Amino acid sequence: MCDCHGGLGLAIPAMNRRSLLQASALGTITMAGGMMGLPRSARAAATVKAAHGDGFCNVAFFIAHARQLARDDGLTLQFVNSPSFAEQVTFLGTGQVDVSVLPYTNFMALYDAGAPVTIVAGGGVQGIYLVAQPGLDMPAKLKGKTLGTFQNNTLEVLPYDWLKKNGVAYKDVTVRYMDSIGDMVAAFKAGSIDIASTIEPYGSALLSEVKGSVLLSDGVDIYGPQYTDCVLAASNALLAKDPKSVQALIKAMLKAQLLWEQDREGLLAELVGTYYKTSLENARIGGKAQLAKVDQRAQTDFILNRVDSVMALGYIKKKPGKDAIDWSYLEAAIAEVPDVYAKLKYKSA
Repeated sequence: MCDCHGGLGLAIPAMNRRSLLQASALGTITMAGGMMGLPRSARAAATVKAAHGDGFCNVAFFIAHARQLARDDGLTLQFVNSPSFAEQVTFLGTGQVDVSVLPYTNFMALYDAGAPVTIVAGGGVQGIYLVAQPGLDMPAKLKGKTLGTFQNNTLEVLPYDWLKKNGVAYKDVTVRYMDSIGDMVAAFKAGSIDIASTIEPYGSALLSEVKGSVLLSDGVDIYGPQYTDCVLAASNALLAKDPKSVQALIKAMLKAQLLWEQDREGLLAELVGTYYKTSLENARIGGKAQLAKVDQRAQTDFILNRVDSVMALGYIKKKPGKDAIDWSYLEAAIAEVPDVYAKLKYKSA
């Protein structure tokens, strides 16, 4: 597994529009012969290559992969492992994978750099935790302290927004970019960072394993409930060449979300160890805190409004418009499984 919410962040400044577009030509979509026998919703692509992370915002993606829920539509979801989160994001931007679940902030940087990518569905909401060492229970106490986070990630934007709202300038803390979620956990336990901006189930793990540690924010206090963490983004090459495969993938994720909502305990037994490197107990807590939500149409304004913070941090130069998001593939998938959609607990309509 790669380390979504636990990598180096996006090394996009080293890449320009031309290099991204040239590299995107190197990415391949595995095609199958004899597509005439495939169902209409996935009549072209046999395999979609995907990058992923390891937070619970990926859970519908993981279930769709574990059970290959798009197989009935003739589609196989193939995960491509990457050495770090930086590579995961770059793989999507350069066309080495077709789709990825990733933080919306990293998508913005790809889009700003000219990468041919589009948000087509949601992944997960909530679940970002800002955890401080014992005694650091007030914003004023954080000045001069060390924040562990990940570059141009939702895990950087949330502490930036939270500190600003609470009267602490970002420059008043020492920011340390971590290499992986494992390094974040180890550093916090060792006391080498004072504040950890992390994702579930690792935030809950720190709170339970570091006696006296403080939950400064779970994001709901500043963003409200069901704020976006991760989204599903697809390459424009795939969208142009085989939109039905994207529709089939989203359809599979809707099915996966329903399975997760109906049998979380059973699925945790299947996912922990293979997809989540944590204890079953911590995974139970994390699974409740970070929600799968494939239909995030209601979060459009939230995603776009966070652009100001991403710009203030220096990661993008211009604001993406609503053309960066295309919910039509999601809407087409919903139309194919109205019975599944009607039963979902977390959705926009």
